[in-house]
Amino acid sequence: QVQLLESGGGSVQAGGSLRLSCTTSGYTDNPYCTGWFRQAPGKDREEIAAFHAPGRGTYFHDSVKGRFSISHNVAKTGLYLQMNSLKPEDTAIYYCATRGVRRTGEDCYHDYNYWGPGTQVTVAS
Repeated sequence: QVQLLESGGGSVQAGGSLRLSCTTSGYTDNPYCTGWFRQAPGKDREEIAAFHAPGRGTYFHDSVKGRFSISHNVAKTGLYLQMNSLKPEDTAIYYCATRGVRRTGEDCYHDYNYWGPGTQVTVAS
């Protein structure tokens, strides 16, 4: 069974940094086809960063390009979202999720079907 758990959220002043972690278990395709999402109050959940299928690179939402980066540990059981130059509009609950690599190894399945419970990030102005 795939399980994910985020950590590292908290409160920070604008311009500060936070590093979120996502511990995964049962997911053998790590870090491929994993993503970071966020949902601010009153807004839809949005994908902000992701690892694509092997060899397909990464994705970043325009709002976080140049400020956020993603990485994983050697054991491939941990995913990280480094967030720098944080802004008040980055305030949200942050989630990690997985959707699996297709058997061809060339693409991800369409839907993210495993999610962590989320971690709150609050950026004060």
